[in-house]
Amino acid sequence: MVGEKEIQARIAELGDQITADYAGRPPLLIGVLKGAFVFMADLARAIRLPVEIDFMAVSSYGASTRSSGVVRIVKDLDIDLAGRHVILVEDIVDSGLTLTYLRRNLAARHPASLAVCALFVRQGNQKTQEELRYVGFEIPPAFVLGYGLDVAERFRNLPYVCEFTGELSG
Repeated sequence: MVGEKEIQARIAELGDQITADYAGRPPLLIGVLKGAFVFMADLARAIRLPVEIDFMAVSSYGASTRSSGVVRIVKDLDIDLAGRHVILVEDIVDSGLTLTYLRRNLAARHPASLAVCALFVRQGNQKTQEELRYVGFEIPPAFVLGYGLDVAERFRNLPYVCEFTGELSG
């Protein structure tokens, strides 16, 4: 669906845009585990500013290929957000429910600014209209894997993204 070279080229463009937008005010990147770790590592290297990073882990999928709509924080941040310029780094935005929850949660911590950078936005599934400042790719409403995205914790290490058409098995 999206090849390795396309992904790397788009991340370089996002890095350039973030570098220009945050000149003089280095951002704190917050990655949403586990899916965003690959994207965030490449994005951090593409930003030509001193960046800090932290991670949150949330659960809304479990082992399913569909979001339950119920979000719970599994690992919270270690860094105080007050007065910081925060970029929430997401692997994929599907319904937008998890993102809505995370934005409210992070905004309550009083950052100086809060933007979202998502590598993928799945077309047609949004239940909310969240503002996404940086978007890598819009993709069809298929379940995808690779480049950090998984099915049952597998296939995150693929350097490209493809559609998952199989069935979950042990």
